[in-house]
Amino acid sequence: MTLVLEEAQAAESVCSLENYLTLPDHTMDARIAAARQKLGASTVILGHHYQRDEVIRFADFTGDSYKLSKAAAETSAKYILFCGVHFMAESADVLGQAGQEVILPDLNAGCSMADMAEISQVEACWEALEAMGLTEDMIPLTYMNSTAAIKAFCGERGGLVCTSSNARAAFEWAFARGKRILFLPDQHLGRNTGYAMGIPLNEMTVWDPWALQGGQTKAAFESSRVILWKGHCSVHQRFLPSHVDQVRAKYPGIQVIVHPECRWEVCQKADALGSTERLIKIVEDAPEGSMFAIGTEIHLVNRLAKRFADKGKKIITLDDTGCLCTTMYRISPQHLAWALENLVEGRVVNQIKVRRNVKHWARVALDRMLEIKG
Repeated sequence: MTLVLEEAQAAESVCSLENYLTLPDHTMDARIAAARQKLGASTVILGHHYQRDEVIRFADFTGDSYKLSKAAAETSAKYILFCGVHFMAESADVLGQAGQEVILPDLNAGCSMADMAEISQVEACWEALEAMGLTEDMIPLTYMNSTAAIKAFCGERGGLVCTSSNARAAFEWAFARGKRILFLPDQHLGRNTGYAMGIPLNEMTVWDPWALQGGQTKAAFESSRVILWKGHCSVHQRFLPSHVDQVRAKYPGIQVIVHPECRWEVCQKADALGSTERLIKIVEDAPEGSMFAIGTEIHLVNRLAKRFADKGKKIITLDDTGCLCTTMYRISPQHLAWALENLVEGRVVNQIKVRRNVKHWARVALDRMLEIKG
């Protein structure tokens, strides 16, 4: 009887996340390592660049969301623990092989940008534009940072998904097939991409989902080549042109490199734009003694500063108040240990599973992305 009670208590201890969250971060290290050893090749851990150091050091693969989803799909692992945010785990499920199960250690790890484009709002936008007679020659494109439902919406209507590194190639692909683009959900990436291609700002109009008819006249939409959804990254939008001016005044000769999710005004003042992977490459390829102010998430910036300190490279954040991705930060060593130890006990927690019809069209949109260069 005592043995049965002890076993039930042990099972309850593993099941309850609350029992983990009261423990210090460092006490999870040995437990995570032990669970990893027991699970072996059946489980793979993915860590996005913006994850905290205490979590990402356990990752088998690190990178941006699409790179990680592809890496997971190419493994033989049955379980994929995605230390990122919800839309990333969805993409891993869409791209994954039959039988693979995707786990998000904390279901509260969302994405403010992805949340700014809700599927019913996007469908209403499309219907309004259709009533204006503008959708016949319009191609919907969505950034990787969007829900599976939005990816499926674009796939079903002849569009595709893009990343920050191939956004221009996606625009070129779309313009070869239509006259206009509806770009979701990040207005800044869309504006920066279009402008770099020579599209004037006055030919890129913002659709505000909370305003009547998107907040613009029919004439404004008719004269636009790109209709931008009113969404943004809460981290990258915090960077301001004044931050660029201040850092240049304080550190003469410093190079300012920023993510294209930043405001157009910031990107115009920067020395270079680039996806997360591109920003890392710029720093890697720079000669010793180089100085960089980087406009992106603070965990990545701090990690690069430590990595290249012995190379004599000075790396700081563009905004010294620090720009933390609070949703990425939700995943802790405690969440990771809890998910792993449940797997050891034969329980799958927090599985992310995209509905079959959504998965089909989202996969179509993602597969089209593979057709383009960039």
